Amino acid sequence: MMEQASPLMQNLRRSVVWSIASVLVFLASSIGLSRFLETEKPAVSVALDPFNVDAVISEITSDLNDANNAPDLDALLARARGALAFNLADARLYSLIGEIKYRQGEKVQAYQLFDQARKLSKTEIHALQRSIGRDAESGDLSKAVSEIDILLRRWPDQFSAIAEGMPRILSSPEGYQAVLTAISAEAPWRASLFAALGKTTEGLKLANRLLLDLTGSPAPPNSSELTRVINDYIRQRQYEPAYRLFLFSLSDQERRLNGYIFNSTFEPVSSGKPFDWQIRDQSGLEVAFATSQDGVEGEGGATIRFLNTPVKNTALQQYIALPPGSYKISLTASARNLKLPKELFWSIRCVDPAGEITRFNIQEGTYNRQNLSHDFSIGPDACPVQLLTLQTAAIAESWRFRYVGTLVMHKLSIERLPH
Repeated sequence: MMEQASPLMQNLRRSVVWSIASVLVFLASSIGLSRFLETEKPAVSVALDPFNVDAVISEITSDLNDANNAPDLDALLARARGALAFNLADARLYSLIGEIKYRQGEKVQAYQLFDQARKLSKTEIHALQRSIGRDAESGDLSKAVSEIDILLRRWPDQFSAIAEGMPRILSSPEGYQAVLTAISAEAPWRASLFAALGKTTEGLKLANRLLLDLTGSPAPPNSSELTRVINDYIRQRQYEPAYRLFLFSLSDQERRLNGYIFNSTFEPVSSGKPFDWQIRDQSGLEVAFATSQDGVEGEGGATIRFLNTPVKNTALQQYIALPPGSYKISLTASARNLKLPKELFWSIRCVDPAGEITRFNIQEGTYNRQNLSHDFSIGPDACPVQLLTLQTAAIAESWRFRYVGTLVMHKLSIERLPH
């Protein structure tokens, strides 16, 4: 009897082992597939693996954010609590239960849950956002800014979620000082703050004030921040504060270059600010600034090499701020084999209202340090800022009109004429 039973027992054992192995393989496959689907299809993921907490959180969050269907808060609360029983250290679940309680009107208990989530993970995103809102509403703006700093250091893409409330925080002395302290310590969301403030008139005032107050800090305003705010002023047609901020931003070295035209000798220092020279991206020519020591044959200034191709639009430009009055614009230039099939000229245009004030042409040929000048006037009508451009008269890039040769502009200046 024993000899006959042995093969049967062996087969039975094999069957059991294969069954267990099959179950394990199925479970492993289900868990793996559940992980794969937890973000895109959380409901399917939960069905495959009910213990996949990421999928459970994703599904409940999706239901809470569904704008087309009112969520069953009691059912979602039961599911979240069920998941919490197996994941007591998961800060996201406390935050999720807190959000459900918040929507049920139980705010005291909700904030207790948010605080518990923060104890487990100080960067839990939703608990942080709710805490920021609570502190801002209660007037504890210093704490709110501290939490904003924590949030944005961990979740930099969340700035848009708090951007709308920043002007309100900055309008309070406590909030302003807290923000100033944070960005003085080079908070990584500093650039995003200036970008957001530049969208409104009130925000621009706050941005300007921050830039002024940062001047004496360990992290003074950088060129990109100043350029952004100046450009935002121009975009909002606030030209006078734009020009004032430009003047304020000048270093001691840059101040010696100041005049009606900034850097009239084309020194190779460029801040990128709109009241400084801007070299436009233009095919068909090359532009280089050089001092007289570095220039070819001692010829300092702006060297423009035309590459025997059509050239259209602007090569150089700078915003200027001329008050009403009479002026002379003067150019000292040299040229070598310069051929201009269409005009090459300096133009001064009023920015607002738009319209050309004057222009004067550059001559063809070969010449050395030739002086050109042109008189013009700014009328009494409002024209607070002008745009100075070097451009061609070509309106189409026709290969019949190819620009050739080299132009060196040693100095371009504007002086005011006596009445």
